[in-house]
Amino acid sequence: MKREKLIKKYNICVVGAGHVGLVAAAGFADLGHKVICVDNNKARIAALKKNIMPFYEPDMEELVKKNFKAGTLAFSPSLDEGIKKSRVIFIAVGTPPLPDGSADLTAIENVAMCVAKNLDSHKVIVEKSTVPVQTGQRLKETIKRYKNNDVEFDVVSNPEFLREGKAVYDFFYPDRLVIGAESARAKAIMQEIYSPIKTEFVFTDINTAELIKHASNSFLATKISFINSVSRVCDLAGADVDKVALAMGLDKRIGPQFLNAGIGYGGFCFPKDVEAFTFISKKLGYDFGILKEVKKVNDEQRSHFVNKIKERLWVLKGKKIAVLGLSFKPDTDDMRFAPSEDIVNLLAQEGAALSLYDPKAKAEAQELFKGKNIIFAKDSYTAVKGADCVCFLTEWGEFKKLDFVKVKKMMQHALLADGRNMLDKAQMIKLGFEYIGMGR
Repeated sequence: MKREKLIKKYNICVVGAGHVGLVAAAGFADLGHKVICVDNNKARIAALKKNIMPFYEPDMEELVKKNFKAGTLAFSPSLDEGIKKSRVIFIAVGTPPLPDGSADLTAIENVAMCVAKNLDSHKVIVEKSTVPVQTGQRLKETIKRYKNNDVEFDVVSNPEFLREGKAVYDFFYPDRLVIGAESARAKAIMQEIYSPIKTEFVFTDINTAELIKHASNSFLATKISFINSVSRVCDLAGADVDKVALAMGLDKRIGPQFLNAGIGYGGFCFPKDVEAFTFISKKLGYDFGILKEVKKVNDEQRSHFVNKIKERLWVLKGKKIAVLGLSFKPDTDDMRFAPSEDIVNLLAQEGAALSLYDPKAKAEAQELFKGKNIIFAKDSYTAVKGADCVCFLTEWGEFKKLDFVKVKKMMQHALLADGRNMLDKAQMIKLGFEYIGMGR
């Protein structure tokens, strides 16, 4: 797709070199802006200056290297430097969940105070992090409180909708761009920044923009939990959830996306945003009961999956179980809130001998399961050797291409537990496997 010409170049500071910030920084640089990406993790910044990526994301390394070499993308551990050199500051720091479901906004406040200290000319401060509604008001109040001059500034909400594994594509070809701005000047600047991108712009007030992100992710999570509940009924009725989902998805009012039954959603966004939206709603005076049930259904899918394996193998203690796929989705090494964490822990509690493999998430998984009696295999075939059961927890493309005749010969007992309904059930049974699916 041909990109439009940039209307005006801006000096941009992106605060945070994580899954959102790094992609955004490289993306803005590729659009033609001058970008400095700031992170307080000095080791991460040092590595990025050597073009060493902090996590795996398809096409990101190439994008970073290209713009770093061109001089349009720089990295620094100094937030002061980034703010002073930039007209527009995008805040893409972490907002991790607290025990009560609310978001920890400490990093947001720290950035706001630093902006106030370095505010020497008009700047636009943009929320890119996922934050609860009314955070923009707090951000503006904090900057006003701590700045010591009459310099004007604008606060904007510009929530991200990047999918891990497709984040680079999503930056350049988004379904929409949501911009919550209070002034015509801020709105115009945001339009100019994104001018090469062809998509629909949705302009709102700041509160509405903040709510859009939580509402969108919570609805998608609801859709996943709904089809997982349907899969439980299919298990009991002897029906096929894949056919149910296919027919449902052909209804244009419903659509096929996010109707894949399995072990539930994971990653950093859906679990956190469902909890946060539930908390926000309660704080505002509304009990969002649907979202409580969404979380409950999602959590139960993991234990349900393990129970299905127990029904087939009876006693799990001492049984060798191979787990293929650990990241919460394919094409990422992200283990945050991955369903595999709960499932591996449940299997370990039962005394199973576990052999794990993931194409990209080994390092993160080793850290997560540190201290547990778990073997990390070098490849899929090593993992399944002598196994009583093979569990598929992430739908990596390479797993679908396995030589299942070879897999069957290598296993102690030919049982496949397909947590993502990614395999051809009829074909697996034809090859002589026992097959466990989710609602099929």
